[in-house]
Amino acid sequence: MNLLEFETKAKSQGYGKIAGLDEAGRGPLAGPVVAAAVVFPSNIDITGLDDSKKLSPGKREELFPKIQFAATSFAVAVVDREVIDEINILQAALLAMKQSVEKLQLVPDLLLIDGNQKIDSTLDQWTIVKGDSKSMSIAAASVLAKVTRDKIMDDYHILYPQYEFNRHKGYGTKLHRNLIKEHGPCPIHRKTFKGVTEYLKR
Repeated sequence: MNLLEFETKAKSQGYGKIAGLDEAGRGPLAGPVVAAAVVFPSNIDITGLDDSKKLSPGKREELFPKIQFAATSFAVAVVDREVIDEINILQAALLAMKQSVEKLQLVPDLLLIDGNQKIDSTLDQWTIVKGDSKSMSIAAASVLAKVTRDKIMDDYHILYPQYEFNRHKGYGTKLHRNLIKEHGPCPIHRKTFKGVTEYLKR
């Protein structure tokens, strides 16, 4: 697996400031969607970096500061539940990625985006399906987004302990669905998601 394949290709085409983009939290029934953008200097190598879904929570936590230290620039953006319900989760995820790019301390000349959807930007963009396992900068963005979102959900666990957000991070596990059934939805549940809508008070 060559995590620098797309960065190398982009540099051969004259791109210098390449930002990898990814998001975490499209699937859950509760909480925000979080996106990150990461720009690395040339010839970066972070041992153990991979798609965040393939890494243990401990490994992601270990890589989190290493990515931030190695990056030329990085940024994280959070789009909350209200916006997700208003514009739908796909648009909210794309918005979060757009916002993460706009928060970078530099203007990239190319965006490498995980998935098959471009964001609303005039910057050059390459979409890469399963990019988090094919691009170093996208993999790094996936780790920053995932760790940030998990911390947010741990904080929500303190506010709403009856839902055990620290265990499932808002995903639609059997435990979580049973707790929604028992307690009804709370303010951070996505009101337009199946698994939540049926328990809203009519």
